[in-house]
Amino acid sequence: MRSHIISAVLLCTASAGAVACQPTDTTKPSGSTPSATSASTAPTKDNKQAEQSKSVPNFVGMGLQSAQDAAQKQGFYVLKSHDSLGRGRFQAFDRNWKVCTQNYKAGKVVPTDTELNFGAIKLDETCPAHDQNAPSAAGGTMPDFRGKSVKAARQALDSSTSITVNDATGDSRWVLMESNWQVCTQKPAAGAKLNGQPVTLGAVKFEEHCP
Repeated sequence: MRSHIISAVLLCTASAGAVACQPTDTTKPSGSTPSATSASTAPTKDNKQAEQSKSVPNFVGMGLQSAQDAAQKQGFYVLKSHDSLGRGRFQAFDRNWKVCTQNYKAGKVVPTDTELNFGAIKLDETCPAHDQNAPSAAGGTMPDFRGKSVKAARQALDSSTSITVNDATGDSRWVLMESNWQVCTQKPAAGAKLNGQPVTLGAVKFEEHCP
């Protein structure tokens, strides 16, 4: 029995030595690259779309709905519109409006994800020479609101301002659609320092004349 145990130990030692003698080179050859590949830098489909540029068409004179449809056919999907007369009216029914101005000239090449903004008026109105700027009281002084819409005047003032709007004709009509009424009189006067005082406006409808 003892001889068998000794023989087994010698055999294991010999086997272990054989295994130990096997080369186990764990060093990496020079110039080797890692097995994991780096992230691809090729542009994705979304990036290609964002990078695509096209020439802006001429939309002036088109109906607003037609202009929007034409813009989308060219790949422009970021579209806005505003009242070219500065009255602050919403373009609720695009087919009732026509384009007077566009924020990018026809022929200018821009990315297709650029915002296109159309200045528009009602179909029966005449386009102004250029977009009418809305009044602003950002400087802390009372703007000249005469001829501007009551809505534009209200938007120009701080939201906390107390505003009273009266029918300038004296007929005591309710001023319901403020974008359809123009300012004839104002208090405080244009140029006055604004310090939170109430504002009073006298107005008539745009098709009427100030008294």
